[in-house]
Amino acid sequence: MSTQEKVEELVLTETQASNGYHLVLYNDDFNTFDHVIYTLIKVCEHSAEQAEQCSLIVHYKGKCTVKSGEIEDLKPRCQALLDAGLSAKIN
Repeated sequence: MSTQEKVEELVLTETQASNGYHLVLYNDDFNTFDHVIYTLIKVCEHSAEQAEQCSLIVHYKGKCTVKSGEIEDLKPRCQALLDAGLSAKIN
């Protein structure tokens, strides 16, 4: 199993285990990997490795849950991702 598959499995497991809401990041054709990684570190408090892995999942799969939790926590994070020019939505 590759590192990317392990990370995707971990992200999916976290998503399925949570009963709250999910902040989903979507792929686009404008933002660089560096910008996405920087933004995930800043907004979602990811480690550099976690942000890089999420950016790869988004690139190859089209979307990735980058944070799960309560709606009150996710709304400002989603808005910050949108303000940074990323495509995100709360499910």
